[in-house]
Amino acid sequence: MFDVAPPSRFSLFIRRVAVRLKEYRFLRGTEILLVIALLALTGAYGAVKGGHLDKFYASLHDTADRAAQTAGFEKATVMLEGAKRISREDIMRIAGITENSTLFLIDAEGMRAKLLKNPWIADAAVRKLYPGRLEIKIEEKQPYAVWQNHGKFSIVSKDGTVIDEISANDMRNSPLPFVVGAGAEKKAADLYTLLKRFPSIKSEVAAAVFVGERRWNLRLKNGIDVRLPEENADVALLRLVALDREDKILTRDVSVIDLRDSDRVTVRLSDEAMAARDAAMKERTKKKGKDT
Repeated sequence: MFDVAPPSRFSLFIRRVAVRLKEYRFLRGTEILLVIALLALTGAYGAVKGGHLDKFYASLHDTADRAAQTAGFEKATVMLEGAKRISREDIMRIAGITENSTLFLIDAEGMRAKLLKNPWIADAAVRKLYPGRLEIKIEEKQPYAVWQNHGKFSIVSKDGTVIDEISANDMRNSPLPFVVGAGAEKKAADLYTLLKRFPSIKSEVAAAVFVGERRWNLRLKNGIDVRLPEENADVALLRLVALDREDKILTRDVSVIDLRDSDRVTVRLSDEAMAARDAAMKERTKKKGKDT
């Protein structure tokens, strides 16, 4: 059910006029509406002068619907298709449909424009089928990735539109790609389209961090950071695939693989590997001292 505000004195007046006019058989339904429209213009002038225009519009719309019913027009029966994440009640509210809405006074294009302003709705079609059927078809945006920025987690569509919020706990269980940083929500689709060409890399990516709104760092599931260049990231990923095929670099004890320089690949050992390396170097130095 919809909450209906109590009728204003002006709306009550209009309703009484509509009922009275209906008693005159020489006036047809459309003529009654024209008389009511004239009275409405008078009321609008008073509303503007009194600074109550918003309330007047809401009251006028409801009054006009009731007047249309008095003139013989049916209430709209709404048939809704395609809405899964958005409730029927929310769609009716966004579209501006009330329990008294008549098909005669519904602006299909205006209603569609209202629906398209909702971040969950990718497209909408509104069709009026007289005498009283209104069809609304909704195409919802699909969740594409989870985006973290300034400690806030959001679900975004493929075009980067934020369509919902998500908790940190739910984020950990989400199967969606995880991107981090300012601007990452707008570039996520480009990145993951690229990664589809390198399935062995894509399957190991736990998160992608957009650095300086220019380039990506890939955090792999084993903790390795892969630093991609701002340009020619595809070439860098080809080099990474070749390195892993030849040297199994993605399973080595490293923390960073830096691919930003087109002439060389820089690898940083993990802390554990670095500590082991230092210990081995010290042991080797000791042995050389003894030998001399």
